[in-house]
Amino acid sequence: MSAIVTLDAVSAGYRRREVIRHVDVRIEAGERVAIIGPNGAGKSTLLRLITGTLRARAGRVLLDGDLVDRLDRLAVARRVAAVPSGASLPFAMTVEEVVALGRLPHEHALRGPGPADVAAVAGAIERVGLGHLVGRDARELSLGERQLVFLALAVAQAAPILLLDEPTVHLDLRHRVEAMEMLVDLNEHDGITVVAVLHDLGLAAHFFPRLLVVADGRVVADGPPAQVLTDDTIRGVFGVDPVHALGS
Repeated sequence: MSAIVTLDAVSAGYRRREVIRHVDVRIEAGERVAIIGPNGAGKSTLLRLITGTLRARAGRVLLDGDLVDRLDRLAVARRVAAVPSGASLPFAMTVEEVVALGRLPHEHALRGPGPADVAAVAGAIERVGLGHLVGRDARELSLGERQLVFLALAVAQAAPILLLDEPTVHLDLRHRVEAMEMLVDLNEHDGITVVAVLHDLGLAAHFFPRLLVVADGRVVADGPPAQVLTDDTIRGVFGVDPVHALGS
């Protein structure tokens, strides 16, 4: 396998504040990786670096071997689909109109959406289980329902890399598990590389074979859950008892 995402000695931040410090990460094509860590550790910043919405102050960020800074937004969108946390909509759009935004990187500039785009939107809505919400104004949905709509948008985008920032934060327990199971299916059956920021250590350990633990802007542990989520790491990084952290 070859690295589809590479962060090579990357440092980054906002204004005068440095958030990420000398991070080295390689994610192979087809991996499923959860990024975990306390609030303010730099987890979401790593996702912004991968999408190119934040430029590194030092080091290199590459998508499938290409510097992300040298790719235009359309090229990035064809490679990376991102599901933000708590995204909002500035104006009225139906559920299917929001999901259709995922096809913009693939649509013909003059002809607009074609049969393949229409089919991709319908397929994404069905796969995420949103058929009962078709025709609804997405702004009027609950936060959990809206989160699923943005997940369907990313599915419709059909990019080889899927990034998710707290995808289960507004979901109830059943929908959390269903969302995680769908990510596993997208990864194992569609070959999509999945990278998700998660706060729930139990979900991360159960559904992701590789965990990156981020603390104080650095990757302090990287590997399988059993290797990474040691009692010392959980106490040292999260400041909690391991029994409570993993829900057992």
